[in-house]
Amino acid sequence: MEIDLLVIKKNRSVHISNEIGYLFKGHNIVEYKSPEDHLDIDTFYKSIAYASLYKSYGKTVDEIKADDITVSLIRETKPEGLFRYFIEHGFSVVNPYPGIYYIEGQIMFPAQVIATGELDKKNHKWLGALSGQLQRGNILELLDSRNSMIHKSDLELADSILEVCIGANRQVIDELMEDDSMYEVLMEIMEPKIKLREEQLRKEIQEEVRKEDLQKTINALRAFGHKNSEIKSSIIKEYKLSENEADEYL
Repeated sequence: MEIDLLVIKKNRSVHISNEIGYLFKGHNIVEYKSPEDHLDIDTFYKSIAYASLYKSYGKTVDEIKADDITVSLIRETKPEGLFRYFIEHGFSVVNPYPGIYYIEGQIMFPAQVIATGELDKKNHKWLGALSGQLQRGNILELLDSRNSMIHKSDLELADSILEVCIGANRQVIDELMEDDSMYEVLMEIMEPKIKLREEQLRKEIQEEVRKEDLQKTINALRAFGHKNSEIKSSIIKEYKLSENEADEYL
């Protein structure tokens, strides 16, 4: 099983003023769902199961207390179907702040569902940027905020979000790229990812060429009457393969 989520550990003495963090305790399981992902009752309980699995991985028995864990699910829009299920089955859905919904009832951990499209835009503009519905003004505001940052860690986090934002809002980004000043800023953000993709493509091409060359070598050795055992020894030495890798080619 692969688990893709974020765990935020909070010191007991720390007070979080952000509305999203009001629910947080010592160990906070956070799962982000893209607009294309479903958030139904099974998805909800899967997140609860992840939190249970996380609890079980303490170094000692009951090291991570159940009452010190919370679960947060984040998506762009409110999951109407999920909320109907909760109400129909005796749970309560409480909306203490714009875009934030507490799920109350017989569940193992305190849980909240966060609808980023309903959050206060001023207080949560970076989380709200994880959307495919941004306008030119939204992106320009994000870029202005990013350009005013001075700490490397802040810039890295902002660029990570902007990479997602750029990929999800291609039409608006293409329009901004026509502006020379915007082009320079956007390329600064996109360049590391472009270079990474170019490097991955280069490696894939090199691997394909290597495989093709290796297969030609095997075919030539067979044409000259060499046995598989001889061919295997030869390609292991020539191409630095393991025995299992060599077997896959024979």
